[in-house]
Amino acid sequence: MERIRSTRRGVLALGAGVAASSWAGAAAPARAVGFPAGEFDELGITELRRLMDGGRLDAQELTRYYLERIERIDPLLHAVIEVNPDAVREARRLVRGQGRRGLLHGIPVLLKDLVETGDRMHTTAGSLALEGLRPARDATVAARLRAAGAVILGKTNLSEWAGGLSLTHHAGWSARGGQTRNPYKLDRSPNESSSGTGVAVAANLCVAGIGTETNGSIIDPSSANCVVGVKPTVGLVGRGGVIPGVPSQDSVGPMARTVRDAAIMLGTLVGVDGRDPATSASRGHFHRDYTRFLDADGLRGARIGVPRTVYFGYSDHADDIAERAIEVMRAAGAVIVDPADIPTAERLEDLPGSTVVQAYEFKHALNTYLAAAGGEHPRDLAELIAFNRAHADRELRYARQDGLEAVERLDFSKREYEEALALNRRLSRAEGIDAVLHRHRLDALVMPTTGPPAKIDLIRGDTYGGGASTPAALAGYPAVSVPAGFAFGLPVGVTFMGTAWSEPVLLRLAYAYERASRVRRVPTYREADVGF
Repeated sequence: MERIRSTRRGVLALGAGVAASSWAGAAAPARAVGFPAGEFDELGITELRRLMDGGRLDAQELTRYYLERIERIDPLLHAVIEVNPDAVREARRLVRGQGRRGLLHGIPVLLKDLVETGDRMHTTAGSLALEGLRPARDATVAARLRAAGAVILGKTNLSEWAGGLSLTHHAGWSARGGQTRNPYKLDRSPNESSSGTGVAVAANLCVAGIGTETNGSIIDPSSANCVVGVKPTVGLVGRGGVIPGVPSQDSVGPMARTVRDAAIMLGTLVGVDGRDPATSASRGHFHRDYTRFLDADGLRGARIGVPRTVYFGYSDHADDIAERAIEVMRAAGAVIVDPADIPTAERLEDLPGSTVVQAYEFKHALNTYLAAAGGEHPRDLAELIAFNRAHADRELRYARQDGLEAVERLDFSKREYEEALALNRRLSRAEGIDAVLHRHRLDALVMPTTGPPAKIDLIRGDTYGGGASTPAALAGYPAVSVPAGFAFGLPVGVTFMGTAWSEPVLLRLAYAYERASRVRRVPTYREADVGF
């Protein structure tokens, strides 16, 4: 039986690049492309709602503003894979309707291209194989956003098949959407599979967006693009109608420019989902309004642990930024427990059971999804692999599909899978995150989310140094990444991590840190330059 890499990317490693162009060639002096600030740039949900309620703005005007901004800026970024042709019409209905549906009434949002919408848009995971797939109904999260009055602007690009295509790490590339680029420096990686959403939110192509995470795919692009990302507890947000990856780890969560906006979005998304059995465990744990937990003085008296083993030391730049962030927290009244290491940290980063769980679940979940999805397309993983070979000039020009092929070859038994899943959860939960929280009586852990984004390399793939995501990924626990600083103009975030259902605590800490640090700044759209 073949063994593939069991690192945090493992089977769900990222895809490969698109055709080389001038920006990906030899290094050149930095030059800012320069997009003038727009009228509504950086305004959040609360501010925009205030303008609407005061009669100074309506949903149709705001929707047109973002669509025009996408048309003008996104050709440089490739963050949006498809625009909703009915967005303006939907906004017009909201303007003409009676009353306000909710806090998101008239707010334009973007969804990762794993989230089904029952409209004229496709849902493709970035793959040409699903280019004609138009689901009959909305995913649960899309339906809840519409019910709250949100206007769905379109779908965002991603690492094809959420990074499952290839074992080579090319973040933000898909055959359908091309290569997404980091708006702070255009030759840099947008980082992980929710990259399109992270870039779109950072570049003010929408007010907020939806990402998904199996291991790092919300918090890492949030760090790389200077936005806030919430990876919820597995089961807090329903995944019905979302193309699956590894169901025991998959989360759907908000990405926004502020913690408040992320909290508003999360309150809209949560609740029991009849299409997702995992959400039954969320009864009594979810909240419709997470903004009530936000407190500018929320760090005072909080006990925050610093897990240094594994999660520091891979990037001097990330370490320096995290150290400054910790000092901000201490100055705001937090009790810093340092070190507060996760006892199983080193084992979690190279756990053979991760390969077993990822391969087993990905194969079964994807085969089930493809078999049930309507339309003409591959009906299982074997047919998908054959399709890619037949269209290798577009699908496999740079990427090998060794990720998909490895999953297809591996054949773990149900017993092997169940034993591996139990071990993963024990090491990440009772003997991991929960153990260190209990030992030091901590409210949360904090560490660098990941290092500054690496250069995009279309041939060899992006480099990856390290990150914070694995413990929460394997445990199914929540994590919140918030902007913390810049290294040579490249964003770096810190992650607050806690036990199951601790989103209220994590959002309170992240909000208080955000208010104390005020790191967020608009993108520079710099081209390639010499040096770091």
